[in-house]
Amino acid sequence: MAPSATVSQRKQIKRKAPRSFLKSVFKRLKPHLRLKNSSDLLVHLNCLLFVHRLAEECRIKACENKSVVIKKEHLLAAA
Repeated sequence: MAPSATVSQRKQIKRKAPRSFLKSVFKRLKPHLRLKNSSDLLVHLNCLLFVHRLAEECRIKACENKSVVIKKEHLLAAA
């Protein structure tokens, strides 16, 4: 039996946001901003929502082209 080309569903996904990285980027780029403690989580959530919506649009474009795999062309068309 040939090995599968798909990613295993059992692969563990990190459940934590990279909070220290986001905080250091904020402080480095915008040191004058005074942000609340959870503002980095809101930025992380916004990025995740954007990626999720982009993936949905790419999937729709791939289905329109009768393709099973999402390709670079689908991503550029969705963007």
